[in-house]
Amino acid sequence: MDRGRRALMLGAVGASAVISIRPALAQTAASVSNCEIPVPDPGRAGNYIALDGTVVPRNTPFAVPPPGRPFTGEEVKQAMRGGWLPGTNFYSNRAYMQYIRRLQRGTSGFTCFASMQMPNR
Repeated sequence: MDRGRRALMLGAVGASAVISIRPALAQTAASVSNCEIPVPDPGRAGNYIALDGTVVPRNTPFAVPPPGRPFTGEEVKQAMRGGWLPGTNFYSNRAYMQYIRRLQRGTSGFTCFASMQMPNR
């Protein structure tokens, strides 16, 4: 009987954990869609983006100007699935996506991009 009660208690605790985790996951998924990735990060604003995703000076040949606004997590997610970032052409889309893929910890937009890499997003 003691084992039965214990199993029921554990089951109840497990069920409440599932109920409280699901809204948190939904909230996280929503925040990923709404987070923003500036290209380039604010510390290097005004610079251009080379086709390999590196940040370069304004007058670098074949580099593209930065977009007029940050991209949302949802926009980047769609581009990662084969779509294009809004307002881009072949070259700017490629450069911006390469920049985003190269983001490192401590760079603005990194947390947004890293959260997209989590399963179930």
